[in-house]
Amino acid sequence: MHNRKIPVPEFNFIDSTLREGEQFRGTHFTLDDKREIAQLLDQFGVEYMELSTPVASPQSAGAIRALADMPRGFKLLTHIRANMDDARLAVDCGVDGADVYIGTSEYMREYSHGKSLEQVIDIGQEVIAFLNQQNIETRFSTEDTFRSNFADVMTVYRAMDLAGVDRVGVADTVGIADPLQTYNLISNLRDVVSCDIEFHGHNDSSCAVANAFCALQAGATHIDTTVLGIGERNGITPMGALVGRLYTCDKSLVEKYQLCLLPEIERVVAEKLGIEIPYNTPITGEVAFHHKAGVHTNAVLKNPTTYEAIDPEDFGLPRIIDVAHRLVGRNAIRDYAAGRGIRLPTQVLNLVTAQVKLMADERPITLEDVDRILSKLMLPVDD
Repeated sequence: MHNRKIPVPEFNFIDSTLREGEQFRGTHFTLDDKREIAQLLDQFGVEYMELSTPVASPQSAGAIRALADMPRGFKLLTHIRANMDDARLAVDCGVDGADVYIGTSEYMREYSHGKSLEQVIDIGQEVIAFLNQQNIETRFSTEDTFRSNFADVMTVYRAMDLAGVDRVGVADTVGIADPLQTYNLISNLRDVVSCDIEFHGHNDSSCAVANAFCALQAGATHIDTTVLGIGERNGITPMGALVGRLYTCDKSLVEKYQLCLLPEIERVVAEKLGIEIPYNTPITGEVAFHHKAGVHTNAVLKNPTTYEAIDPEDFGLPRIIDVAHRLVGRNAIRDYAAGRGIRLPTQVLNLVTAQVKLMADERPITLEDVDRILSKLMLPVDD
């Protein structure tokens, strides 16, 4: 079967760390925290940043105004309900854009706002008309899209497109979508509207990155992300992981971003949250470029691309060849010793490797144990 890649069009990151991310358990970003995170993400190159609605708390509007006034390259958005009071306050806060949302599923229409489909369209058109008059970039999103009636959401999207919205938003609000569903919905929507399309995917069933990638392949132009994927419940699409997915598809897709800043961004946010970066986080997790098995390390030492689809150097990160374990191979020991100015003739190399394996069979060992074995047989490298 021919392996045909579906191209990814031009796209934008809408970073929602300071909106969706504030819904993560225990999060409390001060204004200084928000400025620091915003500055880092601005340097990284995100195109948009989304803040919480100005009515979220007494300090929310002030925080929006403060970030609106800072020097920045990104467009500042705020996330608002589909009502005129929220829209007017958003404009007053000095944002570049407003992300308008309203639920369209039966769950949302019955238990959230109680409006009919016709009422949803009417209020959406009213809000969009007002924001357009104020030169505010506007998105209209149907919350809980994947549990909504397909014909209903397409009707709403088409009406909003005709009303002059800049983009429509597809939201997997409870994380139930799969990649095929996402691709099909976005590709159908692409045939219905002429405006841009945004995708917001929650990670409750661990599909957020795959869904976001498929949304791009299907024609989406904007993807909502947060640093480390933080957000309500299990959060949304992690920016770093999506960068990794895009990188492995086509490295040129992410060349516009300052990739070496990703580890610093994730470290800063993790510290402010009081959490560790999970060990298996793509790219920045502590084992992301960690090689252990003998066959793997032998190949990686000759050509890293044998077992690496991502070059750690592009993110300012090291590659780690682990030698303190029972699976170690001779080539890993030789490389480790050479890095410490020690040459190992073949007979000695075989002996050191055997001793490391023997010790590691008895108990967990460390690099200090390996160094002690080497020190007994140390031969300085010739000048």
